[in-house]
Amino acid sequence: MIEKSIALFNRAQQSIPGGVNSPVRAFKSVGGTPVFMKSAKGAYMFDADGNRYIDYINSWGPMILGHAYEPVVKAIQEYAQYSTSFGAPTELEIEMAELIISIAPNVDLIRMVSSGTEACMSAIRLARGYTGRNKIIKFEGCYHGHADSFLVKAGSGVATFNIQTVPGVTAGVANDTLTCAYNDLDAVKQLVAEHHNEIAAIIIEPVAGNMGCILPQEGFLEGLRAICDLQGIVFIMDEVMTGFRLAPGGAQERLKVNADLVTYGKVIGGGMPVGAFGGKKEIMQHISPLGNVYQAGTLSGNPLAMIAGYVMLKTLKENPSIYKHLEESTNYLRKGLDEVLKASGTPYVINQLGSMISIHFSEHPITNFSSAAAANNELFKKFFHAMLKRGVYLPPSAFETWFLCNALTREDLDMTIQKAKESLQEIL
Repeated sequence: MIEKSIALFNRAQQSIPGGVNSPVRAFKSVGGTPVFMKSAKGAYMFDADGNRYIDYINSWGPMILGHAYEPVVKAIQEYAQYSTSFGAPTELEIEMAELIISIAPNVDLIRMVSSGTEACMSAIRLARGYTGRNKIIKFEGCYHGHADSFLVKAGSGVATFNIQTVPGVTAGVANDTLTCAYNDLDAVKQLVAEHHNEIAAIIIEPVAGNMGCILPQEGFLEGLRAICDLQGIVFIMDEVMTGFRLAPGGAQERLKVNADLVTYGKVIGGGMPVGAFGGKKEIMQHISPLGNVYQAGTLSGNPLAMIAGYVMLKTLKENPSIYKHLEESTNYLRKGLDEVLKASGTPYVINQLGSMISIHFSEHPITNFSSAAAANNELFKKFFHAMLKRGVYLPPSAFETWFLCNALTREDLDMTIQKAKESLQEIL
């Protein structure tokens, strides 16, 4: 039962638009009442009614070591006594920057911000300032935050609410935002040819996480890199989700393709609000106060966010076996789900890379937003609620990747597989 969640949602709608502070939390994609959480530890979340859930959201990625990871919690508690914000530089910011640069390939300089949206927005502004061009190319279904230009044919929450034209996004912004289908290199080449010397940047989720987990096909990212090199376009990888999750050096390391600029968030804050953008010195030196591209933030480099992220990243750097364990766990889950789904007789696709995974009820490969949207997402809604009822918390949208954490045990995975079997038996 979720009686307290129902009461809290009714109450929230009186003071918060839609009762939530981020749209996907409203359960509009899957229906029903959102579950209000009270606490979490390790691989589990506990709701306001005391129900326990095996968590496959992990705060949409940051909790790679599990909820309330003790060294992170202790570090936050210790640093909170010094102050929650200074509005002035600290040594901790330098240590955080040095740590990221020591792990991430192709990052010479990095600027801390307060969210993934801010990181991507700033990276685009920098690319425009650096190139003197205005247009960008993004990919349908990729979500880079809620800055105006990114809401043109975005995935995730925008897809969930079936919003194609977002009020408040001007025609001028929309005209400067060119879109292609993910994994369609020919379409990119055509757009670049049609807008010769007008394109400042190509921005992409190297592994998409906002239309489910969708992998780049062989040669796709390499092809984008080659186009950018040939045309003087800034290649931006949005690693807000994949950064320090798919490998110590993120997707750049895992997929062996370097970007000019890269954006981070999620894992680098250990659950605190944080983002960052960085890359080649020749581009980053155009950011104020070195250059004329302005970017600022009162809470940028916030000490609590910095110490949480620093402890998280240092743990990951010093214990690379974590990534091996995460991948083994995800492979084990995939194998079990594969057997259960195959036995059910329903068409399905499982996409996975590292500790990111998603299920799509489809007869066809899921390689872009169109194919994800064409899947049987009504069946996903039923599957979501059947799993939720059985204590397994999946992303409340067919357009979101699942994230695994290192705290999951083999017993948790076996239970998840068993609950998937029971759920499919119930809904099919």
